[in-house]
Amino acid sequence: MNNCLIALVSAFTLTFICFNIHDVSAQTGVSTPPPDGATVLFDGSEVMLHEKWTYWEGPRLQASLPIKWEIIPDPVDEGTVVSSNDPAAAGGLYGAADIITKEKFNDFHLHVEFLVGAEGGNSGVYLQNRYEIQILDGDEGIHGMAAIINEHLPQSNPYHGIGKWNAYDIRFRAARFKDGELNEKARVTIYFNGEKIHQDKEIQQVWGGPNSGLDGGNDEGKGITNQPGPIKLQAEGHDVFFRNIWIKPIRLTKAHTDF
Repeated sequence: MNNCLIALVSAFTLTFICFNIHDVSAQTGVSTPPPDGATVLFDGSEVMLHEKWTYWEGPRLQASLPIKWEIIPDPVDEGTVVSSNDPAAAGGLYGAADIITKEKFNDFHLHVEFLVGAEGGNSGVYLQNRYEIQILDGDEGIHGMAAIINEHLPQSNPYHGIGKWNAYDIRFRAARFKDGELNEKARVTIYFNGEKIHQDKEIQQVWGGPNSGLDGGNDEGKGITNQPGPIKLQAEGHDVFFRNIWIKPIRLTKAHTDF
């Protein structure tokens, strides 16, 4: 977007000074490429799936390596994607076959693209394997699509629908500790398909108990510990597909995540 200021150069001459305003929405959404300094976590290949990811060894783990998430042709575009429909998670058994990155993170910008293949398709993107950003077709409530689960509803619903690609762009700041005690809770800003849906929201806890993620069993999810965590994708026995996942570690010194 071009914006111009009129500057009075002399008593008789006007000059237009033009500049560009950075359009954040143009840097988010489906098919956004990784920026400089980002790490690609999944490019559609089986090689990268096994190189960068593993099963989360939570209390309900029922899957065994190698990862059984299937690489399939992209249902819309060229290339390949991964299906979260691991047989070990049939019936919605979350925690039985969830996958996590081998690398752990603190503050970051994360980009994830997903496609829900059928009505009621259910999965989730976990930040630090603690805080879930929901993927759930047909539900717009506090446990529904794009919710910061059980805490914050999205400001709008730009979901593209079944059979179409969607993208989350997430700027996350990890919880901070002083003298071993939690003194600043985690915060997040999220764009959904290029539209801001959560602006600098504070996250209170881990939901879902010990089978959900790190610290889920500590003080009913409120006992957040001072350690980085991986990105997690949830298997719930549904045809939810993923592609083009990348992350850029950042350092957010102030308690603010807007971008």
